Amino acid sequence: MSNTIEIISWNVNGIRAVANKEALKWIDARECDILCLQEIKALKEQIPSDMFEKEFQELHVNPASKKGYSGTATYSALQSDYHSTCRHIDTTDEGRIVETHYGDVVLLNVYFPNGQKDDERLLHKMKFYDDFLEYCEKLRENGKSIIICGDVNTAHKEIDLKNPKANAKTSGFLAIEREWIDKLLACGYIDTFRYVHGDLEDKYSWWSYRSGARLKNVGWRIDYFFISEDLAENLEDAFILDFIEGSDHCPIGIRLSL
Repeated sequence: MSNTIEIISWNVNGIRAVANKEALKWIDARECDILCLQEIKALKEQIPSDMFEKEFQELHVNPASKKGYSGTATYSALQSDYHSTCRHIDTTDEGRIVETHYGDVVLLNVYFPNGQKDDERLLHKMKFYDDFLEYCEKLRENGKSIIICGDVNTAHKEIDLKNPKANAKTSGFLAIEREWIDKLLACGYIDTFRYVHGDLEDKYSWWSYRSGARLKNVGWRIDYFFISEDLAENLEDAFILDFIEGSDHCPIGIRLSL
């Protein structure tokens, strides 16, 4: 007998700002088992307790050492066996990963670095990518199934952003960044949204706050759920909740029978 679980991921761009807008109340109406948040910009004790009424068994928070910056949080209605903040990957202590284990399934809630600041930051992003994939492969060698979710900060294909040609030299759509996603998929991971929806166009997860980009749907799909291919037969749905506002990103999710 298997149960279907729903996992939601959202870069909230400041959890206190989202709470002030009451922009997480929709969680109460969903059968959400795990909620993964990125860019929370808060310590655990600063996270408002009244953002939704739904009760989760666990909350694992990984704040950045720098105040008001980055940070990840995983709410879970399921009991995890183990959790970690992967300091060996997140070497600059930016609160970028919450790793939780549920039996043989490992969930990695990740806020990948942005490479737009300068060349040094891009190199940091690429090293983070490589170290992260190497770690996932070690987990798989140990018999684990992998779920990766979060803000990857790269659009994979031209279909994944509105203006690919204009952004060809912008970090977030550089060849070197896109090639890492190619490598991830070649290693046996699945982009769940594409797996379910094929080449569905004009579906994005991030819009600039400038020039009414969201209203015009001038966006990028930079938030993902990747799963190791052994979980493909368990995947029931993958979706983008682009009607939910409160951040420059929208929530995304999957349903899996486990």
